[in-house]
Amino acid sequence: QVQLVESGGGLVQPGGSLRLSCTASGSIFGLSTMGWYRQVPGKQRELVASLTRGGSTNYEDSVKGRFTISRENAQNTMYLQMNNLKPEDTAVYYCYGRNGETALTSWGQGTQVTVSS
Repeated sequence: QVQLVESGGGLVQPGGSLRLSCTASGSIFGLSTMGWYRQVPGKQRELVASLTRGGSTNYEDSVKGRFTISRENAQNTMYLQMNNLKPEDTAVYYCYGRNGETALTSWGQGTQVTVSS
């Protein structure tokens, strides 16, 4: 089972951009679906975006048109480009990857994104 590590979080002003990275300890080719969740204290974790190995994407309504998910198999990395950030995007962002054969899901440790002036 691959280990996932997020990076790229931080503090940004409203309207700004961040790119989150999720790097795997091994090949991500076997991960049929990868994606990002986010969680705010006291609330349930919500799916932000997902991407299948075949290229199909799914976005939470509030981020459509602002966030873009992508993956680079050769780099064993998945990205979340976040533009026009809003204060309500503030959360801890977690990446995940689901193995297509075993259905096992790997999770990263989370990275904090804070959108504030």
